Amino acid sequence: MRVMAQMAMVMNLDKCIGCHTCSVTCKQAWTNRSGVEYVWFNNVETRPGQGYPRGYEDQERWRGGWELGKRGRLRLKGGGRLRKLLTIFSNPKLPALDDYYEPWTYDYDNLISAPAQQHTPVARPISLISGEPTKITWSANWDDNLGGASENGHKDPMLKGIADKVKFEFEQTFMFYLPRICEHCLNPSCAASCPSGAIYKRSEDGIVLVDQDRCRGWRMCVSGCPYKKVYFNHRTGKAEKCTFCFPRIEVGLPTVCAETCVGRLRYIGLILYDADKVLEAASTPDETGLYEAQRQVFLDPNDPAVIREAERAGIQRDWIEAAQRSPIYSLINTYRVALPLHPEYRTMPMVWYIPPLSPVVDIVRDTGHDAEDHGNLFAAIEALRIPVEYLAQLFTAGDVEPVNAVLRRLAAMRSYMRDINLGREPQEAIAAKVGMTGEQIYDMFRLLALAKYDERYVIPPAHAEQAHGLEELATECSLDYEGGPGMGGSGPFGESSGGASPIAVENFRMLRDRQTSDTMAAPEDKGSRVNLLNWDGKGRPEGLFPPMDEPGGGDPAAEVDPKP
Repeated sequence: MRVMAQMAMVMNLDKCIGCHTCSVTCKQAWTNRSGVEYVWFNNVETRPGQGYPRGYEDQERWRGGWELGKRGRLRLKGGGRLRKLLTIFSNPKLPALDDYYEPWTYDYDNLISAPAQQHTPVARPISLISGEPTKITWSANWDDNLGGASENGHKDPMLKGIADKVKFEFEQTFMFYLPRICEHCLNPSCAASCPSGAIYKRSEDGIVLVDQDRCRGWRMCVSGCPYKKVYFNHRTGKAEKCTFCFPRIEVGLPTVCAETCVGRLRYIGLILYDADKVLEAASTPDETGLYEAQRQVFLDPNDPAVIREAERAGIQRDWIEAAQRSPIYSLINTYRVALPLHPEYRTMPMVWYIPPLSPVVDIVRDTGHDAEDHGNLFAAIEALRIPVEYLAQLFTAGDVEPVNAVLRRLAAMRSYMRDINLGREPQEAIAAKVGMTGEQIYDMFRLLALAKYDERYVIPPAHAEQAHGLEELATECSLDYEGGPGMGGSGPFGESSGGASPIAVENFRMLRDRQTSDTMAAPEDKGSRVNLLNWDGKGRPEGLFPPMDEPGGGDPAAEVDPKP
């Protein structure tokens, strides 16, 4: 047993409202600069839909991820070293810009500088790549809310084999939102595909990063990632990807996408796993067994043997305690309601999802039965508007049984908690039917519906003695070269964003202190402006609340002078 720690995320799709707040804040924080205008480290897709880049799930075309060879050994679907050597200067398995979208802005200057004319001037779209007028034909969320589903819906790669289950007529259609980030896999195919070894998995927390100094821009990582979450910066000639906001994680703060999530659907925590079992699990012959095989890789953090081996591996005690309180292990292995995205890619993804329990009450009520009775709810799962077969294509390599089991647990929780909320005696038989106890049902309900900030995000901070081993942001995004982004100037690629500041663990500890202090450490010219993204609800930053001497201002309890 070789115990290692991994930061992981679970998203509850029942809560996602498709507001794209996570996408916007992530882009503002990480890709708001030239060369990555088309890049979205976090994006929210409407399913069914083609996704971003469109058709990324069609691995017969893109050849991403792993496959089993004739001898049952893992090999990259895109080919081994010889194939990479032959195609290193011309990689044919790359999404084109049209598969993403051509980013654009608008010619706002024309609204001001246009000469007097009969018609009102307009701001026409201008390409951020060429600087020339362009026509908008696609974007990162073109499928949003089933936009154009009647024309493009059938192009969803997940509909192969189950097209008869999905109808795009208005009264028969369905949709749900699927937020996506890099999966930070246990067996990342992007790292295995990189000829220069620039992509690596951090040993302390499992986050997958790109060493910008070693990256040579071969773009094999873009081809190798089956989720297409590695991007090429056409300005720097380097690969970039989601960093899991590691500077924030190192001081115990959640990722930007999780921090700003309106629906509170994201959970972040530490999980312990047996590194010696990863290859065996990823090599499971039957694709439908990959979900269960990966679950077996995760270790029980309360097991004395696991604790002993973790300490022997150098994992700090507070990290082990964080793993014991982790919502990730609870959702995956204790309650068993979270599922991996496309386990058939054999990358062992570490961003898992709770599938949506689509509206079922109306279906049951229309039949004249009690819509909240657990027996009726269980029976109606097979008649859900979201076909279970479609969810199975996404989360369990086509096996419907694990998806059915998850949906039954969610339905059981709904029915069990209804009795409690109405003051009736809870029925233990409901929990027993899904292999749980009433106490477990209640705990699962509390975690999914009522969990507080510190329960959703159980993130142990990095230790000071590890600071020299933790990478600085300036190293991970080394953009401060002559003529590069952040060095001044502008052009058709958009405005540069100023000089790159090296941000280390110590800087982010100061950030945390500022967040929890009563005053904001800000430049003098900022006055009393407060950045709400830097305020976590603790303390009373100056300028956020009315002064104490104003009517209704401040905290009345704070106005009492404790001195006689």
